[in-house]
Amino acid sequence: MSVSSDARRSSPSSARNREPIAQVLQRHLPARSQVLEIASGTGEHAVYLSQQLSSAHWWPSDINADAISSINAWRDNADADAVQPALVLDVSRPPAETLRDLHNAGANPPVFDAIICINMIHISPWQATQGLMQTARALLREGGILYLYGPYRRHDEHTADSNALFDADLRSRDPRWGIRALEEVCELAATQDLIVAEIVDMPANNLSVVLQKHISSDTQTRHLASTTRSDD
Repeated sequence: MSVSSDARRSSPSSARNREPIAQVLQRHLPARSQVLEIASGTGEHAVYLSQQLSSAHWWPSDINADAISSINAWRDNADADAVQPALVLDVSRPPAETLRDLHNAGANPPVFDAIICINMIHISPWQATQGLMQTARALLREGGILYLYGPYRRHDEHTADSNALFDADLRSRDPRWGIRALEEVCELAATQDLIVAEIVDMPANNLSVVLQKHISSDTQTRHLASTTRSDD
């Protein structure tokens, strides 16, 4: 990771994966969406993706003070009007606290079309993933998506030898970290009314995992009635 003369940090992986990530998100998000990004890191994804997706508002966040400075520096140095000032958010906290912080920051109401989380799950304790799923259930509109990007084990096996080495390195640095089993992540998501909408193979042995918040039968009925009236 490199650092510019201001507070901006840069990650080579962001430049490599941002276009494939945008292509996946474009299949699921309409223009003018309200987006919350968890663990925004350098802030490069926030600037690029908000522009590619024509987001109405993009709320970046991180738990790390250096990341917050970098996100805001990228925001200040780019033509990215949709990107809001970075928030300090810890998704392992109760969702009510995150909702309060978003409300205080001007996200009113704090309801989102998408929550984006890139390369967090494997470098944080499992409690952070649990909190992320709870937050998604609390803050996504019905039919909204939780987008995850990163490496995963499938059927309890690594998808590449390089991922196995990466996993061992992560666990040596912090035993609470590590590449998660995709099936366990999806099972956890299901407990929070999030169903798998799409899984996509991505560069460097990563996956895009798109989870959609359950749409209630009442909402489906209202949508069908509205569609029927518009066809009359």
